Amino acid sequence: MNIVTRQVDALANRVMVFQLAAATLAAVAEFLLDQGGWSALSAFCGGLISLVVVLLLRRGVRRASDLALVDQKRSMMILYFGAVQRFLVVVALFALGFGVLGFVPTAMFAGFVAAQVGNFFGVRLR
Repeated sequence: MNIVTRQVDALANRVMVFQLAAATLAAVAEFLLDQGGWSALSAFCGGLISLVVVLLLRRGVRRASDLALVDQKRSMMILYFGAVQRFLVVVALFALGFGVLGFVPTAMFAGFVAAQVGNFFGVRLR
C-alpha cells in the first residue's frame, strides 16, 4: 500500500463518518417532520447510497494507484470506468428503493443530499 492509497483511505473513512452522521440526521428529521418510520428509513437508505458511492470510489482509486506504476493508460481507464460505474449504481439503487422497496422518494432524495453535504464537509473540514 503506497502513500496515496493510505491518504485516500484516511480521507474516505473521514468522509464516510460525516456522511453517516448526515444520513442519520436526515432520518431523524424525516421521522420528526413526517411522523413516520418509513420516511426515516427511506432517508437513511438514501444516505447509504452515498456511502456506497464513496466505497466504490475508494476501491477504484486503490486499483488505479497500484496500477499507475505499471500502466498509466489502464489506470486512467479504471478511473473513467469507475465514474460510469458509480453513476449506474446510484441510478440502480434509487430504482430499487422506489420500485421494489417502495421508499418515499422525497425522503430518499433528502437522505442522499444530506449525505452528499456530509461528503463536502468531510473533505473540507480538517
